[in-house]
This record gives sequence, structure tokens and C-alpha cells, in this order.
Amino acid sequence: MKPMFMLLCAAHLGWAAMAHAAPLSITLPPETAVFKANALPGYALAQQKCSTCHSADYIQFQPPGLTLAQWTGEASKMQHTYGAPLSDQDVSMIGAYLAVAYGSAKATDADVQAASNPKASEAPAAPVAKADAMTLLSNNACLSCHAVDHKVVGPAYHEVAAKYANDPQATAKVVASITQGGTGKWGTIPMPPFAQLQPDDLQTMATFILQQ
Repeated sequence: MKPMFMLLCAAHLGWAAMAHAAPLSITLPPETAVFKANALPGYALAQQKCSTCHSADYIQFQPPGLTLAQWTGEASKMQHTYGAPLSDQDVSMIGAYLAVAYGSAKATDADVQAASNPKASEAPAAPVAKADAMTLLSNNACLSCHAVDHKVVGPAYHEVAAKYANDPQATAKVVASITQGGTGKWGTIPMPPFAQLQPDDLQTMATFILQQ
């Protein structure tokens, strides 16, 4: 019985040590993969919306030479199967960019031009009501990385509001952070730029964030 008793004691001490051990901390290496630069408007959209869910490496792992239809199908799959916050217009523009930057299409192709500028052939739309802040944050994938009251990937909005509480330039600084993206203010994980947002939408989003 003595060897068994000693074994049980050793196991008990091991479990006790594990219970009081510091939690394991894992630091991931900084992201280095980037999307191929391109003048098509889908490039900015891909930086903004695709990178909220996966690295640019995911694009490079796809078979070379995919067509416009195939790349658009991939973007559509992200929208409908995985619930990516993409509109049909986003899918069209991102598909065109990916087909040129990573596939077999050329920027001068007529179908690429049409996909990159889907509003060009549409009749002028009727004025729409100004979008509220939560709709803007949701549609632009902001809520994939942020929450109002707790940290997700990026800081909670109430933390941002607290940081700029006494700063007279708070709104301008938050607008600039949204527009330009960047890294270093809240950690090493980069925030993609949202340069395509309209000034009114940026103002609405920044005002909401600073009120939390």
C-alpha cells in the first residue's frame, strides 16, 4: 500500500500546484500579411471588411487564376454562409478587386469595371433617412471587434469615451482613428481603415462612441 499512497500524494501535490499556477498567457506574433494594393474600390473594402474575420493569407491560399465569377462567388459565400457584414454591392466590388489582384481578370475588363462601379448604371436613388449609429457600426463590421461595455478584440466604447472625456478634439481624433485605422493605441492588433465612410456617418459613429 505504501507505493500507492506515495503515488496518490504526488498526484495530489501536482493537482494543487496546477490549481495555483498562473494562467497561461499566449502572445500571438503581429500580423504581417497584407492585401495586394490596387486602385479598384474593392481594395479598401477588402482591407476593411475581410480582415475583420481572417488574415490576408487566406486569400493567398486560394487557387491561382480564379475568374471574376469565381472570386465573386467566394465573396458571396462569406456573405450568405458565414454571415459576413457585406452588402450585395460590397460582394460585387470585392469580387472584382480579388479577381484582378489575385485572379485572371484585368482592371480594364468591362465586367470588372461594371462590378467595381455598380451604381454607375443605376438610376439616382431616392433620398434615404440618415442611418443611426448602431446600424452603421453593425453594417461596417465594427461590432465584430468592439462592444459598448467590454473589450472584444479592440477596446470597449466606454473605454474610448473615458480616454477622450476631457479632450476638446475628441470627436476629430475618433473620426481620424476610424478613417485611418492603425495600431498601437490599444494594443498590437491593427484596426483596418474605413476611408470610404461618408463624413456624416463618421460624425454619427464618433458621437455615439464618445457618449458611452
